[in-house]
Amino acid sequence: MPHSTQHNLTELTELTVRGVILGALITVLFTASNVYLGLKVGLTFSSAIPAAVISMAVLRLFGSSSILENNMVQTQASAAGTLSAVIFILPGLVMVGHWQGFPYWQTFGICAAGGMLGVLFTIPLRRVMVVNSDLPYPEGLAAAEILRVGNAKDAAGNDSNSDDVRKGLNDIWAGSVISAAVALLTSGFRVLSEGLNVWLAAGTAVFRLPLGFSLALLGAGYLIGIVAGVAVLIGVIICWVFAVPILTVLTPTPEGTAIATYATGIWSKQVRFMGAGTIGVASIWTLITLFKPMLAGVRESLADRKHAAAGGTRAMTDRDLPARAIVLIGVGVMAVLTLIFALFLLDAQLSLPLLCGLVAMSLLFSCVFGFLVAAACGYMAGLVGSSSSPISGVGIIAMILVSLLLLASGSIDHLLAAPGSSKLPIALAIFVTSAIIAIAAIANDNLQDLKTGWLVGATPYRQQIALLIGCVVGAAVISPILELLYNAYGFVGALPRPDMDASHALAAPQATLMTAISTGIFTHELNWTMILIGVAIGIVLIAIDFILERRGSRARLPALAVGLGIYLPPTVGMALVAGALVAWGLQLHLAKRKASGDKTELERVERIERRGVLVTSGLIVGESIMGVLLAAVIGASGRDEPLSLVGSGFAPSAQWLALIVFAAVIIWFVRRLLQKAA
Repeated sequence: MPHSTQHNLTELTELTVRGVILGALITVLFTASNVYLGLKVGLTFSSAIPAAVISMAVLRLFGSSSILENNMVQTQASAAGTLSAVIFILPGLVMVGHWQGFPYWQTFGICAAGGMLGVLFTIPLRRVMVVNSDLPYPEGLAAAEILRVGNAKDAAGNDSNSDDVRKGLNDIWAGSVISAAVALLTSGFRVLSEGLNVWLAAGTAVFRLPLGFSLALLGAGYLIGIVAGVAVLIGVIICWVFAVPILTVLTPTPEGTAIATYATGIWSKQVRFMGAGTIGVASIWTLITLFKPMLAGVRESLADRKHAAAGGTRAMTDRDLPARAIVLIGVGVMAVLTLIFALFLLDAQLSLPLLCGLVAMSLLFSCVFGFLVAAACGYMAGLVGSSSSPISGVGIIAMILVSLLLLASGSIDHLLAAPGSSKLPIALAIFVTSAIIAIAAIANDNLQDLKTGWLVGATPYRQQIALLIGCVVGAAVISPILELLYNAYGFVGALPRPDMDASHALAAPQATLMTAISTGIFTHELNWTMILIGVAIGIVLIAIDFILERRGSRARLPALAVGLGIYLPPTVGMALVAGALVAWGLQLHLAKRKASGDKTELERVERIERRGVLVTSGLIVGESIMGVLLAAVIGASGRDEPLSLVGSGFAPSAQWLALIVFAAVIIWFVRRLLQKAA
């Protein structure tokens, strides 16, 4: 695995005031964009890579920035792309009628406290999951490559090879321009489709053959590799070749309903829970397998601290926040979380013992389950990247557990009897799950950032400080943005004014789903069958993967990635698969060239592999930044498709045009890497 780069820290600036200010500004921009897009389509993007690009462009104007300072800016700003994931659950409080808006201090407190716990929980995981792990961390690797080629000085502070820097930047910009252009044609002008779906019916069984055309996901798939890609493909096959067709046989499509609409509804309302069950059991297995090395990593960190206290020294690239600082910050954050939970329940006029018991239970669940989730989500981010890590899947598991915990506590009757709060049990489950999602989101991001820092030689404790700052800044703007969007558009099933047009309401799909789950548990109407089927599938997959590992087989079957294939929209999964297949094909070709043993040829292969990372990083950057710009245009215009050049009747043509463009980009990408100048 790549090693961290050692720096002359007396020469290179790292955590600076101007960097913190720039990071805060980028955080506000990307938080606003992600909240809107997440409420509208149920997806957010990782902001680490575009933040790195913006940081380099701005700090170059000062003429004295370093790779480490740019890394700190992207570390802080990346909190925006992940902490905003709380919008996957928080709007549920408005949907059930418990809130009529988004109270600033409660919203800020739950987001900031959850996010900061996410930072603290991942500190003891850094060694085992970043330093001593072969997890790819695709976005972390991509961000590191972008930072390396975008800085005019090498790790030692000496002048870099300007020709290499120029070529590297050209690769990034080439990928960025193409990806941004395709994203504009797709999400802006609507002349290209985001995916191609072929629907087939065999009797009453409905099958779906999906393709996804996101170039950012193509790049992420290239970085995660063939093992994870094949596992995602297996998940898509389980979902759309077996599960949905079987269910459509058991409950045929009603007369007058399109098979695409009906089958998609079955996936979202039933089969997706199967994916959540698989993700859940795979996450638990991941925690079990990580427990021993995680303890070893914590033990090693404590030993290093004792060594340092005795006068020994540690490399700057291996220094986390001091144990005393972690404890003090942790106690402070838990005190804030306790206060926030108490404020949330205060209006219910509960008895003091019941209020204290519920606050204690909420805090304990947030801390204990939050730590387990931090480890599982960090692993998932390392496997498939932050953008593709199913935060909402983890939220579903948390929602189920906290709802069952409330049922088991025997306090439901008292909560239902609270004045004006017939939905208080559901609301409390949503609020506690919001803390879990904030923890999970930041754990996703923090380990990805620490991977970037490890590769470029950053100081971990300074990155951890930057991310704590990012959590506070991001949390500060989430409530006003949610309030603004709610009053402007409303949410499906929850409009702030009776005269509003419901067709313009934001879908908030994950919040709707999780609210339905909690409601189903408390009303005893939740369908457990699909969740338990997913658990069974996960157990079988874990057993197969364990056998393959014991036999020393190079083939693996990560259950977590299979669960992702079931849970994620199939166009997302298939775009990842396409990128993984491209990477696999190139690896086979390059392996033959490596076999020659010629030194010149080996150097060329190494350059090709490096350029592959840079171009795919550009693909991620371009689509992400165009997503920000389009979100701003949509928000300013107040229309869903302000740049659309075509009507809905153009959709079939847009699918086939997108397939042609997608194939052309893949051909361009492969030819660019294999050209003689590589």
